[in-house]
Amino acid sequence: MLLWWGTVAACLHDGGATGAALLQQATGMSDGMALTVVLLGSAWDAGIGLLLLLRPHRLTYRLAAAGVIGMTVLATALLPSMWLDPFGPFLKNLPVLALLALLERPTA
Repeated sequence: MLLWWGTVAACLHDGGATGAALLQQATGMSDGMALTVVLLGSAWDAGIGLLLLLRPHRLTYRLAAAGVIGMTVLATALLPSMWLDPFGPFLKNLPVLALLALLERPTA
């Protein structure tokens, strides 16, 4: 839950302007489109964070995983070089997906 809300805080601390500027610079996307992408991603993350707090169950974990996969695919399409970033902004998604898979499994 904190991972998703932390992402929202990092993206929206300045109204999304920094993320939108970086996205625009890296992709050539228009100002408005880049800000829209940042805001939609932040809204998704906020919703998943809220669901994880209020309704932590299998469907929530699946939705969270779908979001991680979807955003990773989109980000890879827009900025494939980020896979080589030494801070691993995409690599962190692999253990997050593994943890979500463990949480999603039924308990015996």
